[in-house]
Amino acid sequence: MKERLKKQIYFILEIDKMKNLYRQTYVLNDDRKENDAEHSWHLAIMAFMLSEYSNHTIDVLKVMKMVLIHDIVEIDAGDTYCYDEKGNSTKAEREETAAQRIFGLLPEDQRDEYYMLWREFEDSKSNEARFAAVLDRLQPLMLNYTKKGISWKEHGIYKEQVINRNKEYFSQSDEIAELILSLIDDAAQKGWLKT
Repeated sequence: MKERLKKQIYFILEIDKMKNLYRQTYVLNDDRKENDAEHSWHLAIMAFMLSEYSNHTIDVLKVMKMVLIHDIVEIDAGDTYCYDEKGNSTKAEREETAAQRIFGLLPEDQRDEYYMLWREFEDSKSNEARFAAVLDRLQPLMLNYTKKGISWKEHGIYKEQVINRNKEYFSQSDEIAELILSLIDDAAQKGWLKT
């Protein structure tokens, strides 16, 4: 087997670990939490389906690539709950170390491309990265809302925390921002979020 193919196969097998990394968000049709692979797949579908709602011109394939690889680092770094202040204080360092190791398994050209896509997502400056971030916030919010705020209630999350997590990205899509705010307001009215 060629060395390039060997590295690619090893990477493919390594990222299978994402199927065993469970998040705080529950899947809709079961009483279990979703894993990172399910989350990334869901975001990729959303990327091409909802791209028409971006306020900016975006490269949809690039957004899809970003959302498919953005959580690969959690294989080593673990999933950090978005409202976990202590965990988030070390998240960037843990994830950078993980990115170096995991993307380092690939042939050099793919290593560089995937690392740069991941870094672009993390830096959240390009239109593609910011739209990917909107989707990364909308997906768990929709699932949580549809499950009557199960994860929010488990963790005692406040309406203001959810707004603050999302508001930085409202300029990326007027329609998605409106949807997010309506879900948050309704969840708070129903008592699923603390006020």
